[in-house]
Amino acid sequence: MKKIVALLIAAGFSMSAFAAADTYNIDPSHTFSRFEYSHFGYSTQQSRFNNTTGKITLDRAAKTGSVDVVIDTKSVDTGNSVFNNHIQAEDFFDTTKFPTISYKSTKFNFDGDKLASVDGNLTIKGVTKPVTLTVTSFQCMPHPMLKKDACGANAVAKIKRTEFNAGKYAPYVGDDVSLSFAIESVKE
Repeated sequence: MKKIVALLIAAGFSMSAFAAADTYNIDPSHTFSRFEYSHFGYSTQQSRFNNTTGKITLDRAAKTGSVDVVIDTKSVDTGNSVFNNHIQAEDFFDTTKFPTISYKSTKFNFDGDKLASVDGNLTIKGVTKPVTLTVTSFQCMPHPMLKKDACGANAVAKIKRTEFNAGKYAPYVGDDVSLSFAIESVKE
């Protein structure tokens, strides 16, 4: 009898360890990818993409996870329709050839129980570079309206647009680009 109890306990631990990772679908109505850059030193221009999709897997107990995000480059929103078309051209996002930007994580980094940063690979215009996202806020809890678990985060990073073949007018239009992400996701 003791052997059976021991086997059941061991099986329970194995199953709970296996089932600990949760998958979350990114909520596109509450997720936005933004970028900003210096415009000839006159001002800092801010724009965003209106369509971001993807999945996040998170095992808080094991402090592991993954993120796979796809940004629709044709959803770029500068606040001006003429400039939206300009920035979708070949010298910048080249949305005809490259309709998406992607980010795939390689490692989640925790500070205690909080997600502190995510290492991964950012692909823009077919060029992939390692980029670390610094997480500035992170929260998981039951969603009060959906009655499902949900997680949200804000993250930031800096890149050089010339490294992604999008460097027209650099250095006059700033090469340094600040990225920021507001992400909300709901458990499957």
